[in-house]
Amino acid sequence: QVQLQESGGGLVQAGGSLRLSCSASGRTFSTYVMGWFRQAPGKEREFVAAARRGVPNTYADSVKGRFTISRDYVKNTVSLQMNTLKPDDTAVYYCAARQIGISRYEYWGQGTQVTVSS
Repeated sequence: QVQLQESGGGLVQAGGSLRLSCSASGRTFSTYVMGWFRQAPGKEREFVAAARRGVPNTYADSVKGRFTISRDYVKNTVSLQMNTLKPDDTAVYYCAARQIGISRYEYWGQGTQVTVSS
């Protein structure tokens, strides 16, 4: 059974940092795109960042220069380092995976709450 499990969320003051991790099990995702999404209260889920082997990482404009996505292909994990956090970054953050060439993300984690206080 394929599972994605996020960890690392929490409460932080504006300007602070958090590091989210996502551990994948049930299959190897080395040939998959792995990404992070977020959903704030009352808003639609939005793309945050994605990474795949051999190409530059991609980021939403709102997080460029502040967030960094990274993958450990041996450990089958993906992380999101979030710096200079803002109250607008408050959301539930989800880890997801999709096959290269397919736009729909096939696998999703349960999400982890990130709350940034002003």
